[in-house]
Amino acid sequence: MKVLKEFTIPFVGLKIGKHHFEYKVEQSFFEHFEYEDFNDAHLEVAVEFEKKTTLLELHFKITGWVNVNCDVTNEPYNQTINNEFDLVVKFGEEYNDEYIDVLIVPHGTYEINIQQYIYELAILGVPVKRIHPGVEDGTLDSDILKKLEELSPKIKESKNTDEDIDPRWNTLKKLLTDK
Repeated sequence: MKVLKEFTIPFVGLKIGKHHFEYKVEQSFFEHFEYEDFNDAHLEVAVEFEKKTTLLELHFKITGWVNVNCDVTNEPYNQTINNEFDLVVKFGEEYNDEYIDVLIVPHGTYEINIQQYIYELAILGVPVKRIHPGVEDGTLDSDILKKLEELSPKIKESKNTDEDIDPRWNTLKKLLTDK
């Protein structure tokens, strides 16, 4: 994976304390990762970078929308994304990213690239089941929805009478009333 330079933070020249970085992420960012589930994207990423003497702390906040296809009707719609993530960068002998929220980089490292974290944060901000808002509130007029309604099994309204009940269950009901 080729590194995108605009997502690289050179922290050696930064003073100890908090620093703020802002990024705009568009569809081309996801095309770089060869991710094709989004039709379009407009995200804003705010990174609060705190440099300490022995480690680095990063707080990511991503907001915006991505255009995805509904899982029910396949209609495109804008899904809002609002997600946050904290990352701690420590210095050690060798590079290690086994932990979810801790990154260990070798001593002498002078910059860190955050493109993978932004990518994962955006992907994980989208719900697993993507449903068009019009499907949920009933305002979407779609041929697919009409066909699904037509093919869905009809629920038969049963009369709660004893003649519809299997006689074997009547014996079991006596157990509930006998005490």
